[in-house]
Amino acid sequence: MSEIGSYLPTIMSGLNMTLGVFFVTIIGSIPLGIIVALAMRSQYFMLRWLVNGYIWIMRGTPLLLQLIFVYYGLGMIGITFSRFNAVAFAFIINYAAYLAEIFRGGIQAIPQGQFEAAQVLGLSKTQTFFKVVLPQVIKIVVPAFGNEVINLVKDTSLVYVIGLGDILRAGTIAASRDVSLIPYLIVGVVYLIMIAIVTLALRASEKKLNTWR
Repeated sequence: MSEIGSYLPTIMSGLNMTLGVFFVTIIGSIPLGIIVALAMRSQYFMLRWLVNGYIWIMRGTPLLLQLIFVYYGLGMIGITFSRFNAVAFAFIINYAAYLAEIFRGGIQAIPQGQFEAAQVLGLSKTQTFFKVVLPQVIKIVVPAFGNEVINLVKDTSLVYVIGLGDILRAGTIAASRDVSLIPYLIVGVVYLIMIAIVTLALRASEKKLNTWR
């Protein structure tokens, strides 16, 4: 136990970075995902084509490769980001693409009659979306959204590739220094705890949403 305790401060020093990437991605990707989902239903072919191309690229290439491209590749043509901003940008545009597909499916699950009824009642498209569609979409997409959130917890470990000090990088440094696997075990436990917290929060949200009529 004393050995584990000696590693904890080092590993937990990277927790702020891990949580920062997690929350910034959630805050940025949800609204962007909704916008992209709506653009996928646009009447303008060119806009749909551009949005579908963006989603195809984001979902068809690894997040690690996207992260390297944003930080190193764009820097070669004069577009520079700080390490954290590069991570935030890459994670947000990646997860927004996945969430857009989830939101699109949720929107398509709403019966067409509800759109027509809202139109008859004189609601604008904006009012229809926020007062009629979005509350139902949220209820529909929670399970799929939860899977992406859990994936995000694990994907935060990718930030090591551009030198940010998350919990995995802290564990790797400690393991290399002392030639021990214990730091990796501690890191694994920390990730399991974070995923458990997220899972419980999502289940509570889903249960609460299921009480809505």
